Amino acid sequence: MSRVLCVALSLLVLPVSLTAAEKGPPKTGDTVADFELASVGGGKVKLSDVAKDGPVVVVVLRGFPGYQCPLCRRQVAQWVNAADDFKKAGARVLMIYPGDVDDLAAKAKQFLGSKKLPDGFQMLLDPGYGFTNSWNLRWDAPKETAYPSTFVIGKDLNVSMARVSDSHGGRTAPATVLRSLAGDE
Repeated sequence: MSRVLCVALSLLVLPVSLTAAEKGPPKTGDTVADFELASVGGGKVKLSDVAKDGPVVVVVLRGFPGYQCPLCRRQVAQWVNAADDFKKAGARVLMIYPGDVDDLAAKAKQFLGSKKLPDGFQMLLDPGYGFTNSWNLRWDAPKETAYPSTFVIGKDLNVSMARVSDSHGGRTAPATVLRSLAGDE
């Protein structure tokens, strides 16, 4: 075999190390980076602390891309309507509201309006996209914030279900996540 061919073949089997950004968003089977974010209701919430008590569903909303997203409002309403089912499944739901630092808490409160989230649900703030960037979910385009995404995270911070949309309408239904929590998906 020629020396050039041997070098070329050896390059084909060298391991490739990808950066986190090159790997993309978390996928089923991945272990996610822990995070701690402020809650709209006050205080800080750390993923690993919440996950100690059972599965955590992380729902990434579009936040405030210059307006309150009507699809996010509808999505949150669907999830709130299924709150009893998530409670029965032993899951907590963390909804992430990303956006620019300025007035993000006020915009999140405006988004919720007079609605009170049920037990087991919290809305967390991602000012400046720290979380969104660390999980590679930043939809970096005009009038965009984050890709609508849903993850089921176990006690060990492993992902048992991951859905990331590349469109506004690609939202994961609560029933899909409940099936996943039951081991049916």
